[in-house]
Amino acid sequence: MRKLNLIITVLLFALSARGQDKAKESYAFSLEQAIAHALEHNYAAINANRGIDAAKQKKWETTASGLPQINAGVDYQNNFELQKSIVPAEFFGGAPGQFIEVAFGTKHTMNTHATLSQLIFDGSYIVALQASKTYLQYYQNAKQRSNTEIREMVTNAYGNVLLAEESIAVLQKNKSILTKTLNDTQETFKNGLIEEENVEQLQITLASVNSNLNNTTRLRDIAYNMLKIALGIDINDELQLTDKLDSLTVSNLDLALTGTEFNVNNNIDYLIAKNFTEQRQLEYKLQRSKALPTLSANVNFGYNAFNDQFGFFQKDQKWLNYSNLGVSLNVPIFSSFARSARTQQAKIAYEQSMTQLTEAEQQLKLQYERAKSEYEFSVEEFNTSKSNLNLAERIENKQQIKFTEGLSSSFDFSEAQRQLYTAQQNYLQSMVDVINKKAALEKITNNKK
Repeated sequence: MRKLNLIITVLLFALSARGQDKAKESYAFSLEQAIAHALEHNYAAINANRGIDAAKQKKWETTASGLPQINAGVDYQNNFELQKSIVPAEFFGGAPGQFIEVAFGTKHTMNTHATLSQLIFDGSYIVALQASKTYLQYYQNAKQRSNTEIREMVTNAYGNVLLAEESIAVLQKNKSILTKTLNDTQETFKNGLIEEENVEQLQITLASVNSNLNNTTRLRDIAYNMLKIALGIDINDELQLTDKLDSLTVSNLDLALTGTEFNVNNNIDYLIAKNFTEQRQLEYKLQRSKALPTLSANVNFGYNAFNDQFGFFQKDQKWLNYSNLGVSLNVPIFSSFARSARTQQAKIAYEQSMTQLTEAEQQLKLQYERAKSEYEFSVEEFNTSKSNLNLAERIENKQQIKFTEGLSSSFDFSEAQRQLYTAQQNYLQSMVDVINKKAALEKITNNKK
């Protein structure tokens, strides 16, 4: 029995492990493919779509409130003790001045009824219909803003992964070259041709490179997980990036983007602010509409049945029908100026929203100028960093030759190395900055949907 239980346990464990391996997926994305995947599977994108669906249902709910409404019901009453009244006894042949108790009604009563109601005119309903469209437009704008934020977020995360990968490759190359130089220097020192300080200086530089390499490797894992979350995939899934940092940077060098005139109406934040203003305007119209009369109508029909025994479902049970038509007109006349006060409050809120919209427009124009300036600066920095890297490589190469030939000190050589390593990181960072700053500029201009 124990052997059987052990076999079953092993089989279940194997099946579970197999299921886990099967659930693990692999992805390979270019930047545009990653953005397209995130726009569909990112957690915020999923909830933004749900928000639109909920807004559509809310719009129909508002519309349906002004359409015909039908309600039906069944009422049953068991009068286990009938209500009694007193009447003059002489009605039944008794003595004048005396009264007797009389019970009215039956022990069981049942009423089936249905009501058809229709709103004929209500100013607030008309405003509500307009508001439902604005409500839906808000969530559609929110979805669009979510898309622009996801695009920028994925671009930044994608760039950070490429930066980490390129940094690791550069650091590994530096480590390899530095290790060989150190080994050669140690052999030269053993032969007594140079001082020990030269070896120690190289050891310090190599230790620093190793530390940076280990730290960058850890940061790469974090960068991958951040990108996976932005893409809406499991952090345990495998992800491969098909774009390279240098080619992606070149494709983002587009200064023509800064030459176009900024149209604030294309900015999604401005559209949302405008949507908010429209809501305040509708709230103002709603308060004004409450001064108008409302008119509605309803039709009622049903059947009543009475019996001293519960026999409503028998064939001989008699049902008494009834029906009526009603019209209701409500005319607001005087509210001690409370309605006027609410209207003025709504008007003030609307005027405040107009001022906020103007402020938002000015702020967005300022943000555009800042984003444009930062993108132009990132392009300039990329060109400068590329040039500086070439110079730093030439200087380091010359210093290495001089150091090997004993014409330069270890301090000068180490200084040239540090300058090269700094130029390498600045160059890699400048490429990422070009990508990120362009994404920020496109977010402001809503250049990409």
